[in-house]
Amino acid sequence: MSEVQHPLEDYTRRGMIPHIWCNGCGDGIILGEFLRALDELKYDINKVVVVSGIGCIGRISGYTGTDSFHTTHGRALAFAVGVKAVRPDLKPVVISGDGDLFAIGGNHFIHAARRNIDVMVICSNNFNYGMTGGQSGPTTPIDAYTTTTRYGNIEHPFNLAHLAAASGAIYVARWTAIHVKRIRESIKKAINKKGFSFIEVITPCPEEYGRRNKIPDPIQGMKWLREVSVVRSFIDPIEAVVQPDKIVVGEFVDKEKTEFTELLSASTQTVQSKLEKEGKLTNATI
Repeated sequence: MSEVQHPLEDYTRRGMIPHIWCNGCGDGIILGEFLRALDELKYDINKVVVVSGIGCIGRISGYTGTDSFHTTHGRALAFAVGVKAVRPDLKPVVISGDGDLFAIGGNHFIHAARRNIDVMVICSNNFNYGMTGGQSGPTTPIDAYTTTTRYGNIEHPFNLAHLAAASGAIYVARWTAIHVKRIRESIKKAINKKGFSFIEVITPCPEEYGRRNKIPDPIQGMKWLREVSVVRSFIDPIEAVVQPDKIVVGEFVDKEKTEFTELLSASTQTVQSKLEKEGKLTNATI
């Protein structure tokens, strides 16, 4: 009797599954919906490069059947930008965490968005550094408890949707781990956009954030996300709040803008043409 093949087996790296994520963590949902999106689009996985940083979600680059790279902390976008600049025919997809992308990697994020380079970013936002001990991060809500905010967080968190939109992203969406079909549809839309796109997925972290904030049970965490989520698409992203009693989700930005590598190619051709006319184009120049 032949073994039954998993419907997404062609999109995963053999020998690496099952994954290591905890019960109730949303990272497995992100992986599943990303692969289902590729499958439904019949997207050429040889044209996709998955890049991740440090953190629980950072393991995702080892699970996909695409070309992939697991970078150092905060440098996923820097690597992805380099891939796109050198190989414009490829589609880099950065899948990383809120701490990796917006703490040590924050500068890379705003400038990649500003340049509108053709990279899709999926951020797994679990409100803390879940892998390294549950410390507070740039998205930890006010008054939330972590290992480094034992009396409640006093730092105002980033509104990631607003930050992405203000930095220049041409597609911005936010969903939670319960919005599985909406995550998939946003991925399908974003991966076909020509420019910088950003999808935030708010995911439970039962073991670290959940235990300290009275939502330790995986099912309880999913119920909480269902109860507090409000869909309000295409509002001003500054109004897309994330609070303990209200998480605004939806698509907030969907527009077109000239992409960075197209401008880079045109600029290179202009310089080469000018040097040729001046007789200065040599092998050393190229």
